[in-house]
Amino acid sequence: MNYLIYFDESNKIDQFNERFSYYGAYGASDKSLAEIVKIIRKIYIDNHSKSELHFTKYTKDTNIKKYFKTLNAVITSELRINILIVNNEDALSSAARLGLNTEELRNLFYIKIPERLFYGLTRDLSDLTKDDKLVSVKLKIDNNEEYEKLNLNEKLVEQMNAHAAYRNKNYRVMKSITLDSKKSIPLQIIDTFMGIVVFLIEKSYMDNTNSTIIKSDLIYRVLIEKANIYRFQKQIKLFEWTGSEELKEINIGDYLSSFIVYKSNYDIEEITKMKDILLTNPSIKTKDLRNIMGYPNTRRNQLLGYKNHIEGIGRNSFLLN
Repeated sequence: MNYLIYFDESNKIDQFNERFSYYGAYGASDKSLAEIVKIIRKIYIDNHSKSELHFTKYTKDTNIKKYFKTLNAVITSELRINILIVNNEDALSSAARLGLNTEELRNLFYIKIPERLFYGLTRDLSDLTKDDKLVSVKLKIDNNEEYEKLNLNEKLVEQMNAHAAYRNKNYRVMKSITLDSKKSIPLQIIDTFMGIVVFLIEKSYMDNTNSTIIKSDLIYRVLIEKANIYRFQKQIKLFEWTGSEELKEINIGDYLSSFIVYKSNYDIEEITKMKDILLTNPSIKTKDLRNIMGYPNTRRNQLLGYKNHIEGIGRNSFLLN
């Protein structure tokens, strides 16, 4: 069996305006990934979209169907994501005690963090095979000048294989390469899921700006579809670096619960407003309804989702067609 792992990061350790930095790894068999990429390419074509999937750039719901269908397809597939949170202040304090400058610290973390994330994905790879055949692993990381300066690809292969031999694991890392995320759907997937997790952890939805409201609506729609909340918790593992030998696993469900409660209360208020408007003017045009509700055109699909909910045909009905 061939197994692929994709790596990406969000924020930097030395970005002082950021409290945390995040590192994510997405793993799946090559057959599973080929199938999901095929499905997503069709979604892109059906929605006449060539732009890459990027959570930070999702600031209007024009492409909600593309994003919703893609995220729903991925979460219902063979998905395993590990995400590591690093407190930047703690990391810099640790570096100061060791006499390391920021660049030296970042370089060390770039080697150690991906390695730890990949271990979590490869630990039980033998369980995915029906026999004792060796699992061939390939690593793929986002194109980054710092990674190239470090010769990160070669170092990761060496360390991962040393770990496999030492722990008597049934896999071997054959190679590690860099890719352009604009051309790599799996890298776009890890970027988007990491963006969602960061959004939930940092409770950005409470900012209540047009951008965060639009992002919240997308996330909520994906989560409420069938068993997606369960899948999200089962398939995405969250860890925190505390400076100790072992990583601390965090219950991602706590962040999901806070978001669901907040978003449900927000939606109840908005739906109630809409019901009152429709009660007095049931034939109102969408544009007029949007203006009365105070929604910009970038939130038109959010409005239509509420309207479909009131009509009893399901909030996600037009997204599933």
